[in-house]
Amino acid sequence: MSIKAENISKVYGKQKALQEISFEIKKGEIVGFLGPNGAGKSTLMKILTGSVSPTKGVAKICGSNVSEHAIEVKRKIGYLPEHNPLYLDMYVEESLNFTADIFGVKREQVKAIIEKTGLTNEQNKKINILSKGYRQRVGLAQALIHNPEVLILDEPSSGLDPNQLIEIRSLIKDIAKEKTVMLSTHIIQEAEAICDRVIIINKGEIIADKPINELQKTPDNTKIITVEFDQEIAIEKLKRIESILEIVKLTSHKFQIISESKFDLRPDLFQFAVSYKATILQMNVEEEKLETIFNNLTK
Repeated sequence: MSIKAENISKVYGKQKALQEISFEIKKGEIVGFLGPNGAGKSTLMKILTGSVSPTKGVAKICGSNVSEHAIEVKRKIGYLPEHNPLYLDMYVEESLNFTADIFGVKREQVKAIIEKTGLTNEQNKKINILSKGYRQRVGLAQALIHNPEVLILDEPSSGLDPNQLIEIRSLIKDIAKEKTVMLSTHIIQEAEAICDRVIIINKGEIIADKPINELQKTPDNTKIITVEFDQEIAIEKLKRIESILEIVKLTSHKFQIISESKFDLRPDLFQFAVSYKATILQMNVEEEKLETIFNNLTK
């Protein structure tokens, strides 16, 4: 396992930041650590990177105990904290060369990372004049400079505009082809766009840990169809269609129908409309969105 947390707890005074957190992340996975602000995401990432010690439990990176082998672990990790720590008075290339020297990395690697992170045209600029998006790229370049096996990103798209979001997400997905990536976020769309799997945390506890496609399935394996007719329809007549579990009347013409996901009700609804000389104006099959699931789990 590239990342493993075993019963990790963290207490600050009387405040329990993390409570018995356990999970494993395999090589090559992109896992989103999702939760509302204050849920414990940053605390866990600081523990995984050796910046903070757990009150209880063990964190392992590529099989090495973070607390016992801190230097070895840091060589295997690329870390981008939430508040990107950059030397603003340095030029981009100068800053990356400085970081490379700390890790004993050759200058050829710096040039490769500059190209990989899309900083070629910015490398001779001072960091303090860069946009937020390019500063994030510099932070990613620093995290990647020593070619780590594991990349840990804390809120990597915080404060970015829509165009910058697309660029950073694309860059992270490209990087993840060769790395294990764990990123924290409270932005639902980011998890949906980047991650293979999400771990949802609330009040310091894991409340869900599943691949996104599984998490988006409703718990009782159902689906929702919204259908609108061109005339008033009696709900009692609709209830005669087999496989319908529940019907919610939105208007006299429009209904929300819940059925088992294994059944496709659309042919039956079309046949129903024909039999009652009605026309279907619109019909939509809805999947439960991750945003809805997240809101329900973290209430």
